[in-house]
Amino acid sequence: MFGDGMPSDRLRTVFVMSKRPTRIELLELDIDVRLADLWAEACEVDDWNLEVMAAFMRAAYGKGYCDALTEDDQGSLCRDHGYRIPLRNPLHAAE
Repeated sequence: MFGDGMPSDRLRTVFVMSKRPTRIELLELDIDVRLADLWAEACEVDDWNLEVMAAFMRAAYGKGYCDALTEDDQGSLCRDHGYRIPLRNPLHAAE
């Protein structure tokens, strides 16, 4: 604790939050919010191994893929964070 009674970790949080978050930090936060259910499940895992890690990676990839397909405004995640919206591959666009 500091002399004012504020715990040091709380003061650090206030200091960090006082700066403007970067574009990548905002994107990370948006993705973390979308993956909240996976993060909660990951917190319950006691025995991490390659198989468990691979399952979470596949789940996160699948979640992102589904989110992209079901966005109300296609490309909004990229646009909202200032990233270029990737063009569809013309060979697969007709399928």
